[in-house]
Amino acid sequence: MDNLAGLRDIHLPEDTSFWWPIAYGWWGVLIVFTGIVIAFYAGKKVWQASAKFYTRRILLSFKDDTELSAAIKMSEILRRVCVRQYPEAVALVGNDWIDFLNKKSKKMLDANAAELLKNAPFIAPKSSNFSAHDMQNLWQFCYEWVGENL
Repeated sequence: MDNLAGLRDIHLPEDTSFWWPIAYGWWGVLIVFTGIVIAFYAGKKVWQASAKFYTRRILLSFKDDTELSAAIKMSEILRRVCVRQYPEAVALVGNDWIDFLNKKSKKMLDANAAELLKNAPFIAPKSSNFSAHDMQNLWQFCYEWVGENL
């Protein structure tokens, strides 16, 4: 009895060395990992946006303030932003501080507002060495600088 004549040819299976489609467990790992990465970057963006929003809201609280204390507060806010973004610039004073701020901004701080920013902590509270226009220019610069650097 010859059984060889009744056998069919051998058919090799298709190439299974390709790793796709992956198993369901790997799909789960891939989805969880992708979700963690997306959540990390979204959280980072929200954190940055909230810091900018909070800082700008503080600046808005004394937008029309012409008191010298507002200039001192603006100086403090700029320093706090630098603590977060540019730690090497926190120790700068005088013209170095103004040059640094101008270098990190698209718009230059005008001379009178720069003098007000530099000297605000040392000016007597009842002094008239500055004008409301200088205060408004300083506020505008601070608002734009925070938007560009946070």
